[in-house]
Amino acid sequence: MKLLSPTTSFTPEHHVLLLSLPPPPVPPLLLTVGMQLSLPHTPQELIPYAIAAAVLLTIACFVLRQWSSAPPQALHDNTPLGLHPQPPPPQTTRTSEHKTPNYEDEDEIEMIKEPAIDRTFVKQTYEAFLVLDVEATCMPGTDFNYPNEIIEWPVVLLRWKDKDAVGRANKLEVVDQFRSFVRPTWRPSLSPFCTALTGITQPDVDHAPPFTSLVWIFRDFLVRNGLVDAESGNPLVRFCWCTDGPWDIRDFVVKQCFISKIPIPHWISGDVMDVRRLVGRWQEKHTDPSKKPKAQGTFLPITRQLHLLGLAPFEGRQHCGIDDTRNVARIVIELARRGVRLRPNTPINPNRRWPWMGKYGKVLEHYVLYPPYPSSPGASPL
Repeated sequence: MKLLSPTTSFTPEHHVLLLSLPPPPVPPLLLTVGMQLSLPHTPQELIPYAIAAAVLLTIACFVLRQWSSAPPQALHDNTPLGLHPQPPPPQTTRTSEHKTPNYEDEDEIEMIKEPAIDRTFVKQTYEAFLVLDVEATCMPGTDFNYPNEIIEWPVVLLRWKDKDAVGRANKLEVVDQFRSFVRPTWRPSLSPFCTALTGITQPDVDHAPPFTSLVWIFRDFLVRNGLVDAESGNPLVRFCWCTDGPWDIRDFVVKQCFISKIPIPHWISGDVMDVRRLVGRWQEKHTDPSKKPKAQGTFLPITRQLHLLGLAPFEGRQHCGIDDTRNVARIVIELARRGVRLRPNTPINPNRRWPWMGKYGKVLEHYVLYPPYPSSPGASPL
């Protein structure tokens, strides 16, 4: 017999040849079952019976699955098999009044109560924070255009306590503090108004180093805490200066460096974080939008910032440099706990000039807006 290959064309002769072939043998077991059940003996006739058996088996499996997945109580009630009873709809009660957020009007500030504070970690890009609130010479009736000289330099150093591998954190802690009085050189004697305001006495500044020496003393503080390199003075970590308002560095430090005839130290150059401004932004987000707050931005003293954040009242003496600095540090710690990203938000111009600034650090007396307070006997500028 000639075999067919895949390339051989199928002809009528091949069709006759296939029909003349005997049917394939039937397995003995299948023939035995067919004979006992009096079923047809050929495989072609068994196909409908096999299909019917498969359908019945599928239906039986489906019923068993539905029965096993039904809850126990469904097997004893009149619920159709496979249909779970729906729970009754919840009963709602209608109140006569619509509840609104509870606001507290205290100290002329509308403040939202926060029973739960979001403690989600926020990625913080700075490793340390230097909180600074200087005290400077002042006269009654003068403003920030006066040639103020720094007479107290207080700093609180904050570091992260829980920063993870990707830089997220929300817990700051105080790791060190620095405080030194500073002897003024242009007007060495303090006015009674200045002493009454700051609590700094004349003996405090008479025995203190001038600002030119203070910058080196404080540099040792930065080196000891691993913030700057001992040789070059370059920063070793990213740290940010924090002040209550822009005046401490933008005005007082720039003026003092001019009067002391020194450049602004590079470890304090750059933008700063205005904490008062940051709290003002936070207040805008957490205040009833229908009521405009009466105190915002630069009109938020430290006492009101503490109140807005739900902190304890001011600790210490107001306008005392170290006490002001410690309370501002409390505010920074609380902002971090609430998930606020801490970073500079106020630019500083180290080349800023006032009309009373002459050449080579000379103060032009005729441009000073207020007559200088007479110097005490024996006091002489350096």
